[in-house]
Amino acid sequence: MENMSEKNPVLEGENITLRLMNEEDTENIIRWRNSDFVRRNFIYQKSFSKEGHQQWKKNMIDTGKAVQFIISAKGGHPIGSVYLRDIDRVHKKAEYGIFIGEKDALGKGYGTQAARIIIHYAFEQLGLHKLMLRLLADNKQAYKSYEKAGFVQEAYLKDEVYLEGTYKDVIYMAVINQKL
Repeated sequence: MENMSEKNPVLEGENITLRLMNEEDTENIIRWRNSDFVRRNFIYQKSFSKEGHQQWKKNMIDTGKAVQFIISAKGGHPIGSVYLRDIDRVHKKAEYGIFIGEKDALGKGYGTQAARIIIHYAFEQLGLHKLMLRLLADNKQAYKSYEKAGFVQEAYLKDEVYLEGTYKDVIYMAVINQKL
């Protein structure tokens, strides 16, 4: 499943590869996060800028509070990103996030496959006990994908966020490392 060097892990799945995000990925990350079909599924929906991305890297990636990978279809074509944020090494948990940024890559199972790879990485390489995620309750496709990867619903929060002039429900899902 993986070709691991501590500094630069490359995680391989059936038809995707995950590699650590680097400076050359900035343009794609910004374009993907600002596309309507990606942004509308995020709780944080404000426009994404190069400066914001640089702050994320400085405050989260460089400090070890987050790790972010680029998802590439076999053959090397980048299609999105997957990450662990707010990595808590005391309580051995983190928040999971993902976005598929290329429309032609949607609905092909890449998200589910990336989730499974990152769950394995988080549990086996980082020694985490729990991964959680938040999603808008109306994002049924993502919910199904997360379930297939092993996440289970832990909470349903009514009117949790105010987006586009209306309150929206948020679902919390998690997966627990049964070995720890």
